Amino acid sequence: MNSVKQVDMLKENKGSLIDGSITSPLGFLAGGLFCGIKRKRLDLAWLYSEVPATAAAVYTTNLFQAPPLKVTQDSIQSGGKIQGVIVNSGNANACTGEEGLKNALLMRRKFAEHIGVREHLIAVSSTGIIGEQLPIEKIEKGILNMTDFYQQNDATDFETAILTTDTFVKHACTELEIDGKTVTIGGAAKGSGMIHPNMATMLAFITTDANIQQDALNQSLKKVTDETFNMITVDGDTSTNDTVLILANGKAGNKELTPAHPKWHAFEQCVKLVCQSLAKQIARDGEGATKLIEVQVKSAESDQDAKKVAKSIVGSNLVKAAIYGEDPNWGRIIAAIGYSGIELDPTKINVSLGPYKLLENGLPYPFSEKEATNYLQQNETIQIFVDLSAASGNAVAWGCDLTYDYVKINASYRT
Repeated sequence: MNSVKQVDMLKENKGSLIDGSITSPLGFLAGGLFCGIKRKRLDLAWLYSEVPATAAAVYTTNLFQAPPLKVTQDSIQSGGKIQGVIVNSGNANACTGEEGLKNALLMRRKFAEHIGVREHLIAVSSTGIIGEQLPIEKIEKGILNMTDFYQQNDATDFETAILTTDTFVKHACTELEIDGKTVTIGGAAKGSGMIHPNMATMLAFITTDANIQQDALNQSLKKVTDETFNMITVDGDTSTNDTVLILANGKAGNKELTPAHPKWHAFEQCVKLVCQSLAKQIARDGEGATKLIEVQVKSAESDQDAKKVAKSIVGSNLVKAAIYGEDPNWGRIIAAIGYSGIELDPTKINVSLGPYKLLENGLPYPFSEKEATNYLQQNETIQIFVDLSAASGNAVAWGCDLTYDYVKINASYRT
């Protein structure tokens, strides 16, 4: 996906997003370099806050949690602050036993020593092939090559160094005014395959210069993640390393944010805006994907029911294949609604594909097959609208089409 298309995607949010990155908030620096894990591409990234930042994180639900997650959890639990993040790509350091844990701890210690902070102020992330030990000597040398953070500060290098099978870098940024201060929120993410609610082979890093209470930050991140990153799917697989980490260093100088602050809701919505943009970019970059699919469900018995239906549709291989084949086959959408696991009245369901109504009150609605097909052919973002006519529950989920290239990419992932 080229940069023009990526910018267009960011503009979908009515101009609320601005041009920026994880280094746009005050006091954050980031970069990336090549240390030799991959053949040629950047593969070691770092993120640094000039002061210890209040931290919160959510992690994969996969029971095989990789050692870097455990190390990051330990760091955050040690005091709720993070000042530096070290990330490698090309190797997930997952299913690697005691040696893998020792290597993750070594990454933390070496980076902490290099930047002159305590070990518990460092978070560690890894992504890539599962089951292989890290080439830790290469990572150690890479850390030593991080010589001048201000001179090497380059958010694009960070965004590039965390990628695996992604085809483009992913970032988003927004700002708002709190207590007369400009507060900025930036983010970067990676993710392309093995993307599934709840979380995926994805990493997301959010930075903000807001002053915020840690409990409030933690609760907000969990809520926002549930509405954004947990509402995307590419292939139904959930990985071992998924992490969403948010750092808030307070450099903006606003009064401490808590749910009682008058701007709390506005701040939380801005965090959601950044995370939603990153989530949609991940979904659009599904391995081999040509289209982003957005499913909007309304009038369900509850938001939870709406989420189940939206996830069921966007995760259906038959729906995804039909979108790729540019076939307005509403039967596949109905089937996905039917096995979503919620109670519903089939005689009250309405379904539309973009502007074209396909089903009304559970019965086929006369529509132009040619016009619906043209809609699928001419748009990169395909919207499916479902009205369950039950109550007031709503949800939105995102995914992508299923293409021949998906099989090719994953059949040769290790070779």
